[in-house]
Amino acid sequence: MSGGSRIDAWMRRVARMAVVAAALWMSPAYADGAAVGSLSLVLDQARLVKLPERVATIVIGNPLIADATLQPGGLMVMTGKGYGTTNLIALDRKGDVLLEKRVRVSGPSLDTVVVYKGVNRETYSCTPTCAPRIVPGDAEAFFAQTLAQTTTLNTQASGMSNSK
Repeated sequence: MSGGSRIDAWMRRVARMAVVAAALWMSPAYADGAAVGSLSLVLDQARLVKLPERVATIVIGNPLIADATLQPGGLMVMTGKGYGTTNLIALDRKGDVLLEKRVRVSGPSLDTVVVYKGVNRETYSCTPTCAPRIVPGDAEAFFAQTLAQTTTLNTQASGMSNSK
């Protein structure tokens, strides 16, 4: 096969893939945001996802929004890290795409109370007693105080404190 015919074959293949991609993009299921090709996560919660066979690499578009870890048995653990939308791509060892999904991370709705004091927001987890919750977007002072208290508690609980 000459160099020119290889390029022609490659161009035809790219054109076919572009037509398929355009058809999928314009399909009603994709256009209206249906569950096809998407995955919903809740902030600070993990979810198990079954992967296709032969996945060797996973790529997260924005790791500040979601995190993923491959597990044995074709499973992946995904965790919502921040609000927003990103994407997930799973590749085989050759670099071929086996899976591509849109990932949406939203805030918890169950057992959560949001209090507004003027323009300042505070979020509480009420299970059943309400306690401050670390949520991006809360008032800066409330967020910092809750984060500091939670960090201190976690340090104490893990035995890493420098007690005298």
